[in-house]
Amino acid sequence: MARKPNHRLLLLSLLLLCRAPVCSSGPLPLILNTWPFRNAAVAAWRTLASGGSALDAVESGCAACEQEQCDGTVGFGGSPDESGETTLDAMIMDGTTMNVGAVGDLRRIKNAIGVARKVLEHTTHTLLAGESATKFAESMGFINEDLSTNASCALHSDWLAWNCQPNYWRNVIPDASKHCGPYKPPSILERDGSTYKETGDSYGHDTIGMVVIHKMGNIAAGTSTNGIKFKIPGRIGDSPIPGSGAYADDTAGAAAATGDGDILMRFLPSYQAVEYMRRGEDPTTACRKVISRIQKYFPNFFGAVVCANVTGSYARHSFKAFQDQPVPLLIGEVSDGEDTQPSDQSSSLGYENIKITVAMTAYV
Repeated sequence: MARKPNHRLLLLSLLLLCRAPVCSSGPLPLILNTWPFRNAAVAAWRTLASGGSALDAVESGCAACEQEQCDGTVGFGGSPDESGETTLDAMIMDGTTMNVGAVGDLRRIKNAIGVARKVLEHTTHTLLAGESATKFAESMGFINEDLSTNASCALHSDWLAWNCQPNYWRNVIPDASKHCGPYKPPSILERDGSTYKETGDSYGHDTIGMVVIHKMGNIAAGTSTNGIKFKIPGRIGDSPIPGSGAYADDTAGAAAATGDGDILMRFLPSYQAVEYMRRGEDPTTACRKVISRIQKYFPNFFGAVVCANVTGSYARHSFKAFQDQPVPLLIGEVSDGEDTQPSDQSSSLGYENIKITVAMTAYV
């Protein structure tokens, strides 16, 4: 009996506080996503296995995360803003046509990546935002429903009880480091930085970024998130910005980023990583250069980027200056109908005829 070819599906956990890059390569197709959101990767894989396109796979993978509320930072019921409302950002990009659809500050619509796909397919625009994006979604048949949950309401109540800490205001009165708003600018701004302090809470955010390379070489990328907790209403992060949250180009590769979106979008890291690979850099070098460029200006930056070139080689690089420790890297291989024996430090997860072996590896 002929042996079935192995296909590789990669789950790269970007719980990465280390600087050491990881690089590997394998046959196409390739599915690569930030954070250990296994079911999202499996949903994307099944879409490819059933004959779907790379774009279809990205949409289904991100949609799975939205439905499961991955880590509370994707989909409904997470990351309430200052007013207690959960809003969503998402983007999807076709690396064959270079078309993009995105939504920011999307309200009362659960399937943000689905709305982004409709923007791509049914408009000549790239990004729709706020209430207007919600009206567009309704016109496309999406259901208007409350995105709040008991959990998100409790988060917001606790935040108010802690004098609205942390928050994202500075140079305002009353002192935003001690009091809730409303805030106003003082007549003479004091720029000693005392009214704004970065806290660990501002880094607890796990956007899903996904890269899919079809066996025929077509590439797509996408993102979905509910943003940072307690953001100022109206804030849109890097996730729906093409070239920042993700970027794809059939002629060079694709990349996706996660971390502090307000800083990431200033550098367009996903676009820059793809351009490095276009110039001949390998994914490891491309990822490293992107993070190093941001680190130069923001030494306390927290974030990471994953990169994949047209051959299926992939890598990631991350940086978190204030905490260095070994962390897990999750890599899975998927084979159709074949048994995979896990090593002593691995765990196998069966999904019908798909098996993912997750190896735990520490890097410093």
